[in-house]
Amino acid sequence: MKILITGNAGFIGFHLGNYLAGLGHEIIGIDNLNSYYDVNLKYSRLKEAGFSTKDIKEKHKISSKVYPNYSFTKMDMSDKSSLKSLFDKENFDVVCNLAAQAGVRYSLESPEEYLTANVDSFLNILECCRYNSIKNLVYASSSSVYGLNEKLPFSTNHNVDHPISLYAATKKTNELMAHTYSHLFNIPSTGLRFFTVYGPWGRPDMALFKFTKAAINGDTIDVYNNGEMFRDFTYVDDIVSGIASVIFNPPESNKNWDGMMPNPSSSSAPYKIYNIGNNNPIKLTDFIEIIEDYLKIKVNKSFKPLQPGDVVSTFAEIDGLKTDFNFEPKTSVKDGVINFLDWYTSFYK
Repeated sequence: MKILITGNAGFIGFHLGNYLAGLGHEIIGIDNLNSYYDVNLKYSRLKEAGFSTKDIKEKHKISSKVYPNYSFTKMDMSDKSSLKSLFDKENFDVVCNLAAQAGVRYSLESPEEYLTANVDSFLNILECCRYNSIKNLVYASSSSVYGLNEKLPFSTNHNVDHPISLYAATKKTNELMAHTYSHLFNIPSTGLRFFTVYGPWGRPDMALFKFTKAAINGDTIDVYNNGEMFRDFTYVDDIVSGIASVIFNPPESNKNWDGMMPNPSSSSAPYKIYNIGNNNPIKLTDFIEIIEDYLKIKVNKSFKPLQPGDVVSTFAEIDGLKTDFNFEPKTSVKDGVINFLDWYTSFYK
């Protein structure tokens, strides 16, 4: 297959690109390489994937020295004409949209960036899919869409009408937009609600990265809700495995879908929503303890109240992925954290 991965220099996009290219698929990645977090880390990911970072120029396609079937172009999805030209030229089979402005807390500071990156740019992707006979559009949603819902585990059958951050609202908007295009133009679309992804090459704004950096530097870490936070931490290799299963199996219309009792995770259109998580929430203080034990460092903690936009607990029901693709997370949190710590201490010396 020829597969477009947007957000290819990002954490998940980097791992997915390497995995799919390793399987022999033709991969074209795009990323705008913005400065939301350390751009050098993004360039280092691309270098690890075999790209000569000195050759990266706007809208200039470069090839990987590791995977002959893997190329990268620096491009912003908000540039509609460039995106259209790319689609017209490459004739993609599948699109995997991982590009987004991430971060719950940053959405309180810079809301406009979320509309441009997560809504306007996603519309451009949908329009390109509409006119290019895409066999499957897979896109990143988020566990944050569950918002004020307190019923655990979070199920794709639950109502998600009460987001508590603009980031979450844009992700729900993506799901609604995708359904509309699936219904109107018969574009198969699959939304994946990611649950706290972590692992080597992760994002610096995520908890594991920040905790590790603070531990090594002897800094104090902020622990919110006085430590009573639970997260369904999901290792990146498990995430990539789940995405790959979905990519190769586009959704079909649910023949038993009932408009009188509508199931929000499927439709009479070729549309599907899945949770993709570890199905095993961990208390944040226990998570920190794994870091402390492995690094043999006692971390200074400052316990603080819950932050605006944060939820106390996340817990993914993953029955849909299990039933449809035999998906089963394989990496324990302890093993995953240790893998990250080994990478971090090597990468940052």
